[in-house]
Amino acid sequence: MGIAGTVTVPPGLLVLVAAVCCVRVGELSLARRNTRWTAARGGVEYGSRSYPAVIVLHTGLILGILLEVTLAHRPFVPLLGWSAVAALVLVQAVRGWCMHALGPLWNTRIIVVPGHPLVRHGPYRFMRHPNYTAVVLEGIALPMVHGAWLTAAVFTFLNTPFLLFWARAEDRALRLAP
Repeated sequence: MGIAGTVTVPPGLLVLVAAVCCVRVGELSLARRNTRWTAARGGVEYGSRSYPAVIVLHTGLILGILLEVTLAHRPFVPLLGWSAVAALVLVQAVRGWCMHALGPLWNTRIIVVPGHPLVRHGPYRFMRHPNYTAVVLEGIALPMVHGAWLTAAVFTFLNTPFLLFWARAEDRALRLAP
């Protein structure tokens, strides 16, 4: 508790959440630029009606962490917290690798450029959807930095079926692309 019974968010958590939000804003900016690039080349978007779910899920993840840690008084447990931070660094590296491999094709949406070959280098030579794997791992690691296990569980429970749907939609879009 803070001054006069107010609830306070741990400063380290605020820094972490602010950093994650800054990364997300940068990713959204890059996605907008890549959307313009793909549109100029005849890119077709698939699954746009489900895109608001992405926004709701990821906003809920951030808010859930802040609320759970603050209201449930989740302590920072060094072994768990620092392990989760290490996992987050690894996850960000994988996401960066995905973004680099896809170049201007990387997006937060499903946009396919007709005639563009399927990317098969970088992490895509090892698995079909490495970025989605990174999202799953981040959804667990980020809340666990400060022991927000309930948020990790709820986000994973809600996000996993969505990502499976999204991956199938992306696979269908890539098969349908001329």
